[in-house]
Amino acid sequence: MLRNLYDRTMRLAEHPHALWALAGVAFVESSVFPIPPDVLMIPMILAAPSRAFLIATVALVASVLGGLLGYAIGAFFYEAIGQPVLAAMGKAQAMDAFNTRFNDFGFWAVLTAGVTPFPYKVITIMSGWTGMPLGTFIATSILARGIRFFVVAGLLWKFGAPIRDFIEKRLGLMFTLFIALLIGGFVLVRFL
Repeated sequence: MLRNLYDRTMRLAEHPHALWALAGVAFVESSVFPIPPDVLMIPMILAAPSRAFLIATVALVASVLGGLLGYAIGAFFYEAIGQPVLAAMGKAQAMDAFNTRFNDFGFWAVLTAGVTPFPYKVITIMSGWTGMPLGTFIATSILARGIRFFVVAGLLWKFGAPIRDFIEKRLGLMFTLFIALLIGGFVLVRFL
């Protein structure tokens, strides 16, 4: 089933309205859809390298807007369902402590999920659920998704089809290592 969905998403890259399809996929991927927008971006950029940064911009804007939907889902469902259930179980204070801890590291959570293969939708929903400040969420989402989409666009624009295999198989690992080194560096500076 997932392979069928992947194949249908790939076919959208050839459609005359591929930019709109990319916007739709990037939007829903940020809150509910399992296929990342990179699946559309890569063949679109390879077909029209001169439009690489326009394609990345469309993915960025739609992804951040979709992230706001994920944020709203988290905020709505927590208030309507999660909080009363937890209060009835006597766990409301435990959730308050979790929310505070999550929001203390919220910048890093959103940045990590926005850049690495970790599902961004999980963090968008959790950000709304924990009440992360909306400004922090939006700014970090723009930064993270911008890095992800513009690095992919830049690599494809510069190197073309030969870099495709690296992007599809290893770029997620590179982003994950970069975030780990970045966080490790900040931790080291803090404790030295």
